[in-house]
Amino acid sequence: MINKYCNFVIENKTKKYMKTFFKVLVALILFTNIATAQVKWSVDPAHTNARFEVKHLGIAFVDGQFKQLEGTVDSKTDNNFNDAIVNFSIDVNSIDTRIEMRDNHLKSDDFFSAEKFPKMKLANAILKGKNGKYTLTGDLTIRDVTKKITFQVKQNGGIITDPWGKTRAGFTATTTINRFDYGINYNDLLPTGVPAVAPNISITVNVEIVKN
Repeated sequence: MINKYCNFVIENKTKKYMKTFFKVLVALILFTNIATAQVKWSVDPAHTNARFEVKHLGIAFVDGQFKQLEGTVDSKTDNNFNDAIVNFSIDVNSIDTRIEMRDNHLKSDDFFSAEKFPKMKLANAILKGKNGKYTLTGDLTIRDVTKKITFQVKQNGGIITDPWGKTRAGFTATTTINRFDYGINYNDLLPTGVPAVAPNISITVNVEIVKN
């Protein structure tokens, strides 16, 4: 009889303990989901451009852009972009320097080898900063080379609701890369030794994003 009573008490205590344990576990899971929830944004390609500039013959600069791109931003809240995750993709074949012959040369194996490597990608880049000033660090892939890169980023004008009720934000990101680091090895030299096309490329990306 005493054993049955003891077993009954133990079983009841065990049930109460398990109920409490599961309540705590559920609360922890819900808290974790809330803490890691992401606000998703999409790049608006109609109001986004990726531009580049390079010195030509040592005396002037030639600029161009890529006309087709896409990307996403995942932020922790809808009003704070610190620790946001950015992914970006550019169609190399959309390059435009206003001269068709030059565009075709840039698509060739001398430069981007667009047929083999049709996309440039920035993957899993993390935005760090506050008050509209950030750094963006991630993996940039050009051709078949991937390297860590950091952009300086400025938020332009905060977060707005447009006339159609959509939430938008805008940023400008800048950096400089050495094209030789990414296997873009075209290296014609003038008789003076000056590169026809300089190795350093200045990049500016103006981005407008829309909350999904």
